[in-house]
Amino acid sequence: MSDANTPSDVEPEHEHDHHDHEGPGYATPQAAIEEGDREELAYVMSLYVGTDVDAPDFVAVVDLDPDSETYCEIVDRIELPNRGDELHHFGWNACSSSCHMEGLERRHLIVPGQRSSRIHVIDAKDRRNPELVEVIEPEEVFEYDLSAPHTVHCIPDGEILISMLGDADGELPGGFLELNDDFEIEGRWEPPGEIEMNYDYWYQPRQNVMVSSEWAAPKTYYPGFDLEDVEAGNYGQRLHFWDWEDGTVEQTIDLGEEGLIPLEVRFLHTPESTHGFVGAALSSNVFHFWRDESAASRAADDASGDEPRATGEYRAEKVIDFESREHDDWDMPVPALPTDILISMDDRYLFGSNWLHGEVWMYDISDPSNPRRADSLSVGGTFGEVQEVQGRELSAGPQMIQLSLDGERLYWTTSLFSSWDEQFYPEEGERGSVMLKADIDPRKGTMELDEDFLVDWGECPAGPARAHEIRWPDGDCTSDVWQ
Repeated sequence: MSDANTPSDVEPEHEHDHHDHEGPGYATPQAAIEEGDREELAYVMSLYVGTDVDAPDFVAVVDLDPDSETYCEIVDRIELPNRGDELHHFGWNACSSSCHMEGLERRHLIVPGQRSSRIHVIDAKDRRNPELVEVIEPEEVFEYDLSAPHTVHCIPDGEILISMLGDADGELPGGFLELNDDFEIEGRWEPPGEIEMNYDYWYQPRQNVMVSSEWAAPKTYYPGFDLEDVEAGNYGQRLHFWDWEDGTVEQTIDLGEEGLIPLEVRFLHTPESTHGFVGAALSSNVFHFWRDESAASRAADDASGDEPRATGEYRAEKVIDFESREHDDWDMPVPALPTDILISMDDRYLFGSNWLHGEVWMYDISDPSNPRRADSLSVGGTFGEVQEVQGRELSAGPQMIQLSLDGERLYWTTSLFSSWDEQFYPEEGERGSVMLKADIDPRKGTMELDEDFLVDWGECPAGPARAHEIRWPDGDCTSDVWQ
């Protein structure tokens, strides 16, 4: 057991007045739960990269209103102008972190292409019929010696920050690209050289901290997964804790072999909290991290004269471990590969997906240093007990997940990355992805597969497509941050 403080122990470091809430989003996470409407639409990254279909990627608008005649259907497609972008992750121009910015709207989707480094801006004022309004071409990005855009977060003053996984040649180091509120490139957010590898990030402005994780150089992971790259140390295993205001790394934690390929990283939604989690995909573990205030106390005790008072140090500890499983078709035990995690808006549950094993799971994280397994579903993937829904055979395991604001519906898609799909689930490109759903009972801590819900990317007009990240029009559990 760690010596971490639980969220209830954490005291705000400063007063934050929510009476002047004028901007986009919600004043608090609890307000998002209480005031947010049920999700009626989803925007889903959809791509043809790595399939036999010669068509541009698109953003799918999916009808999630059970009272609608088009429930479970893709009701609109925003086709992009070029082929081969490999849409992956995306985000809003504004979220709840800008809740005091009067006049700012959560209206534009920022949609990067992972392979092309092209950045698209989509106006979603008409929620059912968004339109592409602007494109930042790759050459404009390369000018800043960056490529392979990944995580998009708005930042509190209306600007947009994008993690970039490589330099202009697809090698290391990566960094961060900043856009202004007119969707123009401002430049690099951080001084070059702060990190080598990059992937996902999350920030807690009230704590003046940002955390980022590591995948690899684009030229390493683009062709597919190669075990020799792991042995050569070409994949990441570290977390970086940044000074949010200065844009500099304050502390790096090497998670070791137990933390290979740390991907999605989440702080709790409570803005006073310094607790969070990261899923280490290849090692099939989840780490809890937190700021150890006792380190500050010890440093203060040792300090004398004008020495500055330390502000604590971050710690990380493995708290969930998924065992590899034997399979006749594999020469080695099959790792679970937890490729996505998210935290419910009330900070009570951690959800995740084991793409290779075929499992979605939920852990009670009321005590974040001691997660308790609440429930799971075995569906799709290499070992899933459910291998078809409504007669539709599943091609891959659960991958990108998204949870309703009230924590009662969990959705997921099945594509990871085109070349990795081809390697582990080649049928995904032939049949297309699916979107599935589970009903969650937060009070009991249970999940139940909704076998009446299926959105099928195998039936797209141009041919089967892959489906990746999911967003709600009015905020969700993986894009909203509070200050």
